[in-house]
This record gives sequence, C-alpha cells and structure tokens, in this order.
Amino acid sequence: MGTHRFLSLSLCFLFLFNACLATHQDANSHRRFSEGQRRYRQCRLDRLDALEPSHRIEAEGGVIEIWDPNHEMFECAGVAIQRYIIDPNGLLLPQYTNAPRLIYIERGRGFKGVVLPGCPETYQESQQSAQEFRDRHQKIRHVRAGDLFAVPAGSAHWSYNDGNEKLIAIVLLDVGNNANQLDFHPRTFYLAGNPEEEFKESRSDREREQRREQSPRKGSPNKNNIFYAYDDRVLAEIFNINVETARKLRGEDDLRRNIIKVEGELEVIKPPRSHGGRRGEEREWEEEQEEEREREREHRQRRRWADNGLEETICSLRLKENIGDASRADIYTPEAGRLSSTNSHRFPILRWLQLSAERGVLYRNAMYVPHWNMNAHSVIFVTRGRARVQVVDDRGQTVYDGELQQRQLLVVPQNFGIVKRASEEGFEWVSFKTNDQAMVTPLAGRTSALRAFPVQVLASAYRISTEEARRLKFNREETTLLPPSMSSARRANPVEAM
Repeated sequence: MGTHRFLSLSLCFLFLFNACLATHQDANSHRRFSEGQRRYRQCRLDRLDALEPSHRIEAEGGVIEIWDPNHEMFECAGVAIQRYIIDPNGLLLPQYTNAPRLIYIERGRGFKGVVLPGCPETYQESQQSAQEFRDRHQKIRHVRAGDLFAVPAGSAHWSYNDGNEKLIAIVLLDVGNNANQLDFHPRTFYLAGNPEEEFKESRSDREREQRREQSPRKGSPNKNNIFYAYDDRVLAEIFNINVETARKLRGEDDLRRNIIKVEGELEVIKPPRSHGGRRGEEREWEEEQEEEREREREHRQRRRWADNGLEETICSLRLKENIGDASRADIYTPEAGRLSSTNSHRFPILRWLQLSAERGVLYRNAMYVPHWNMNAHSVIFVTRGRARVQVVDDRGQTVYDGELQQRQLLVVPQNFGIVKRASEEGFEWVSFKTNDQAMVTPLAGRTSALRAFPVQVLASAYRISTEEARRLKFNREETTLLPPSMSSARRANPVEAM
C-alpha cells in the first residue's frame, strides 16, 4: 500500500515537473519569438543610409569614434560599430563587453592581450631566485595592418600601440549574438580608469536610468570602471593590498579617459616581433611565416582531438587571421582588384562568434558584379577611396544609390542585391557578416546564378530567343570582379579617348 502511494506521488510529481518545465519552455520560446518580432519591426528596409560616426571620445592616448547604436539599421542587423585611433605608446584600457567583437586593423601595428578564463599563463619571466618577483600572464599577440582579430563576449582585453604611427582599428560588436543575454544595447565594462561612456543609450533607456536615479542607490550616474562602487577597505581586503592602492583601482581622479599614454615603453613578456635592422618587407614575411606555422599547429592539434574524440577548447584557438595581404587573395583579377574572405572553416574561432569577414580592393573604375548575401547581413566599412553603390530590395526597388566614401559605413540586409563600381581613385573596404559561414551568390559571371540555369529557362523567363539567352549566359567569363569597360574608360578619360 505504501509502495503504491509512493509510486503515485512520484508519478504526480514527475507529471507536475514536466508540465512546469513545458510551461517554462513555452514562455521562454514566446519571449524569444516576441523579441525577434520586436527586432524585425525595427527594420526599416525601404531606404538605407551611408552612416558616419555620431560622436567621438578624445582621450589622452587616442580617439574613439562611435556610430549611433540606436540607428534602426544597426538595431535591425543586431550590431554596433566603433573605431579606435590609438597614438604611439597609447594603451586602450582593459575592458570587456556583453557581445563578441570582430576587429579589423586598418593601419599600424601593436599587440593585444585577451584573457580567456581557465586558460594557462603561458608567458612568464625566468626566475633568478626564489625571493625575486616574477611576472606571468596569458599569451600576447602581435597585430598589424590587415589582421582580423576575434574577442569572445565577456573576455577582458586591452591593446597597445608599439609602433611609430597611429594604430587604427574598426570594431564590430554583435549584440544580437546568443552570447549576449542582456538587451541589445552594447555595454563596455572597464576594469580601470575613469572612461567616458562610448555607446549612448536611447531615450527609453535614459528614461529608465532617470527613474533609477530618483531612488536612493550607491554609486555614481557617471561612467566609471567596475571597481568604482566597491568600498576601498573591501578592495584592500580582497586583493590583500593597502587602502591607498585600493583607492587607485577605483580611478576616481583619473582624467585620462579610455585610452591612456604610457610613460616610456610598456614592458610585457612577449616574443620579439623581428630582429633589428630588417626591412619592413622582411618583417612582414617573418610574421606571415609565423602565422602560417600557427595555422599548421592548430590544424594538427584539431586532428589529434578529432582522433581522440576530444572537444576543441578556446585556449588553443587562434584569435587573429590576416585578410589584408594581397598574397592571400581568394579572388584576383589583375585589371580589376582582389577579394579575401575568411569564415569558421579557415578561422575556427569564428564558429564561437558566429561571424565572418571579407576584405575587398577594387582598382580604378572596376566593378564588383551584382550579388547577394545568402545567409547574413553585411556591414561594409570603407577604408580608402570611393565607389558608386546601388542596393535593391525584394520588390526590385532601389533602397540605396549613391557614393560611398572613406570612413562611411553601409548596412546591407540579407538577400538584398548590391553592386559596387570604384571611382577614379579606387575603392577598398572590409565587410563584417553576421554568419560564420556567410555565402555570396553573384548575379553575373562564370559562377553566377544565371550561369547555372538552363538556356531554355532563361529564354522563357525573359522572353528572349534561345541565341540571346545563350549570350546572356555565356558572354561574361569573369567570376566576380570586372575590369573597367572601354566605354567607362572613355568617360573617365575623355582627353585620352580622343
């Protein structure tokens, strides 16, 4: 009797548990669906804009340019954009964000540290004696122009410019990523200094903040580092340091802002970049060889893990991949330009970030054929030159038709058709894509969608003859990049054409 009663109670409990779990999952699914609907309604796709930075922060050691994260196109794509311009000896203070970052180095060189929890401190000084202080830390990576650098959500990181020119980097934060469990506003958590807020909140966010400020709370409405709100004595106890040092952690009187100037040279444990006296080309070749060896080590390690049935860990993954060097182009046409791209197959860390990137160079008056991104939004940032760009939506209507120039940015929604023609000065860009295996379908050329259709399908669809359909299909043998036509060359150089 007791056994039956216990069994009945157990079954009832199991039923109630499953019912509660199902209700929770339904509610969670409804919340995610509603959130997805809210984000979709924020997409205004009938007109796109070329966007420039909305504000900038001038710090002691450099400048940060920020695009308005509340612009509807950024909210639609679920991303935010900023650009760092770090002076020589400038240090971007340690920080982390609620979203993964993909960073492209436009110019300059430096090194970057990323803290990956649970990973070993593999860089350490040799110990001279048992009493002598010894430093050790996680791996530091050299960066240079053309590098793509990945930082997972919540990972603390910092950057330093050890070169003789400005270190410039364009950064995408994927706030729509599953790793971000907060709202879709980009949030930077500084671990030092007294930084200025980078991403301004929208009106609704500010209204909520004002309501919070009306209620008594500890802290300051200003942007501070994460230690600021803690009591000096609590920090001293936590770190086993004196109160004066603990007070400096809070950065209350620090006026240097987000990027500081390092006095002298920043001394950290890192391998030498190259031997002194070598020319720039030799230094770049040496770095390329090291990156190639790192890729080979990563590939061998992944194969060993696969053979042993072990999971890949983030500690062993590369965090940078160069897509700027001309020698690494995936598509190259001597008269038109080149394209380089990377995805999670080539750069495995992107599988964690669910992002990919493309670097493009169009020569004078050359064209990137009309194409669409099959499975991703594309965020195009112009690094040099100008181009005429046209974007077309699903109704066959032009949603953008204008000149895109240096330091401007254009968000191209998934599946929208786009064509680019470079100006007289050429056109260079980097595109961030919201899928780790982003795919592109060209509308013209040897690998295009039209080339894959049967001739009779084209003839029937466009009401043209079989011969016209054959010419439409086979007349263009280039794949993606088209050199300038004779007619465009004449228009560009009327004197030479005469």
